[in-house]
Amino acid sequence: MQILSIRYTGFLNNQMAGFYRSGYTNIRGEDKIMASTQFESLDARRAFPCWDEPARKASFGVTLTVPKHMDAFSNMPELSNRTLAGGTKKELTFLDTPVMSTYLVAFCIGEFDYVQAQTRHGVLVRVYTPPGKSDTGAFALDCATKSLDAYDDFFGIPYPLPKLDMVAIPEFAMGAMENWGLVTYREVDLLIDPTKASSNQKQRVCTVVTHELAHQWFGNLVTMTWWDDLWLNEGFASWAENWAADVIFPTWSMWDQFTTGHLSSAMRLDALKSSHPIQVPINHAEEVEEVFDAISYCKGGSVVKMIRAVLGMKAFQKGLANYMKKHAYGNTETFDLWKAWEESSGMPIQEMMASWTEQMGFPLVTVTGETWDNDKVTLTLEQEWFLSDGSPLSSEEHKKKWCIPLLTCTAAGTQRDIIFMREKTATVTIPLPSNEGWVKLNAGQDVVCRVKLTSKMIERLGVGIKSKSLPPSDRAALLTDSYALVKAGKMEPEALIKLLANYTDEDSYIVWCGIADILGGLDTVMSDDENMSKNFNIFAREIVLGLYSKVGWEAKATDGHLGVLLRGMMIGMLSVFCHDDSAVAAEASRRFGMFQQNHADMDSLPSDMRSSVFKIVLKNGGAREYHEVKAYFDQATDNAERKHVLGSLGHTGDQKLKESTLDWTISGEIKLQDFFYPMGAVRSSSREGRNIAWDFLKNNLKAIKAMIGNASSSLMDAVIVSCAGGFCSVEKAIEIEEFFTTNPMPKSSRKIQQTIENMRANANFFALLQSSDLAKDDFWSSL
Repeated sequence: MQILSIRYTGFLNNQMAGFYRSGYTNIRGEDKIMASTQFESLDARRAFPCWDEPARKASFGVTLTVPKHMDAFSNMPELSNRTLAGGTKKELTFLDTPVMSTYLVAFCIGEFDYVQAQTRHGVLVRVYTPPGKSDTGAFALDCATKSLDAYDDFFGIPYPLPKLDMVAIPEFAMGAMENWGLVTYREVDLLIDPTKASSNQKQRVCTVVTHELAHQWFGNLVTMTWWDDLWLNEGFASWAENWAADVIFPTWSMWDQFTTGHLSSAMRLDALKSSHPIQVPINHAEEVEEVFDAISYCKGGSVVKMIRAVLGMKAFQKGLANYMKKHAYGNTETFDLWKAWEESSGMPIQEMMASWTEQMGFPLVTVTGETWDNDKVTLTLEQEWFLSDGSPLSSEEHKKKWCIPLLTCTAAGTQRDIIFMREKTATVTIPLPSNEGWVKLNAGQDVVCRVKLTSKMIERLGVGIKSKSLPPSDRAALLTDSYALVKAGKMEPEALIKLLANYTDEDSYIVWCGIADILGGLDTVMSDDENMSKNFNIFAREIVLGLYSKVGWEAKATDGHLGVLLRGMMIGMLSVFCHDDSAVAAEASRRFGMFQQNHADMDSLPSDMRSSVFKIVLKNGGAREYHEVKAYFDQATDNAERKHVLGSLGHTGDQKLKESTLDWTISGEIKLQDFFYPMGAVRSSSREGRNIAWDFLKNNLKAIKAMIGNASSSLMDAVIVSCAGGFCSVEKAIEIEEFFTTNPMPKSSRKIQQTIENMRANANFFALLQSSDLAKDDFWSSL
């Protein structure tokens, strides 16, 4: 065997990629530096010479020479630790890793505290925190130990390394990175202040931890051969994060939340012609950065959820276990996973799934005929490619079809028999428990599709909505499907508004997620028509105040996790539609005043409502309130609290203060990982805010590009969406398109294209609403 030795000098950069440095202030107020790695997708080569491709697996030996007072760790446990001559440095050598890809190599150097525990199966897990903050790692540690044990049992293969470290990094471009045995996280996605953390943050930390630990098998033990199968990593982990969180916290209703979370995100993006297939061709490695998106993650996870529904858990789990055993420490392509499931189920998975992963988009299933009998209903169905703007399909596009599992439910429950719709049309008969019974297609929202029901089906479903015998995810889906259909010109806007009337007694957080998305979407689009916007806001205000009268400001012993989330969402909607209501404004001002007296007063202003109360106070106040909120950014002791300021400050009603907020983003006072949040706050604050944010981007693009440098392109994507998104006119779409033609951004080209397509779809939607009864005062007064 020959050994190739290379001597080289690297650079500890500040770009949150490769081997880089992060700055932070410790509990004594001292400025400190730590160093860590972020190698996915293509940045191991920034740290050391290597064949930096996922299929080029190797065993890695790491030795680090560091200042003696600092801690250092890598993927594997220490093998040796010796002090060097002079006594100021030490050399740590770590055990060789298993065979793995370069993008999973990791090392961290800095000053840390930690908490630790052992799993039931004997793996030592540590959560590393800034010194003096070890208690903030306890929640993530509990999630990690429980999910590792759950995955051990689920996959039938024990976690293969002797330890698992999880480290909070002060500056981090992504949410987390699944380095084998040394998982790195953005601080807000790992650390929980036990006295302040919101329910939202706890759920976020739990699902980020469960996502990354799923990768220890799906991605690390078995890795995609090339980046065109990135979804094998991210799609499965997106499914598994919900599965494991549901095991740990069964009362959180994670699978219902999946419907209004992952599935909705997937369909918003995949209804655009600028989307891409799950299995997307990657001709050059640099292209992969553009597909770390809602297709690879959310649609991938949704397709895995659909497969589980079709196969049943037993065959689904057996196929995964066999896949892991067969391909451990190797690389795979999508067909390897299909083959494992075919062998465990006896079903033609490859033939069934090709339409979902190899072609872009998803279907609209339309009920074109119905025959109701006393004990059954027979439905005639038709499928076509669904596009968000409803643009006409070419003859070739009309030919697109999917293999659609037809899952149905009635008041008697979900039907066990699954029929597959392989052709353009199909007929299905569903038994009914009574002659007035209702039926819901796509029960449980297990299939990535929109459904267009007949008016009679919607009328019958009203009973299931009001009685809540229709499950929450299906109640939410009726609304979100209807909104998408209205936007595409396939359903009358008036019918959507009237459908909302069935939800007056709704108390499910899941369903309110759907309602809030619809109200927010309509608010954005209608804001370009002063009269229609005024009428809609009166309507939305009544809906929100109806929930307000039920939920209120004060926590209740019966709330539970979802109740707390519902109250936080409700106050968020108050900040949009009811901030000028005298009672709302007075209560928000009172709570903000109590908070100003004592930032630790979690009873008066819990973290779940903090951002929304800041927004209400800012909208009703002036410079004094603005500076009081901004001051909390420096007074807060953790990044989760600072994000309340970043996400709300732009909602001030003063144009000059909005502009000051945007100037602050490029002042260097906000970390690069977070600097785009205030931009999005200004843009989403009002119609005027959109123009202010867009002008800011045009005038400061050079400075922003210099700040981002060679950091992840996801940062520039976030800036573009934060400053250029939300417009609803063709004229603005043309202006933005011309700007980026003159100022090309190759690494963000897909995001720009998607943003502009969304804008054109919103412009079409706006024109449709203006030509409907929603533009007439009489329509709103008749409700």
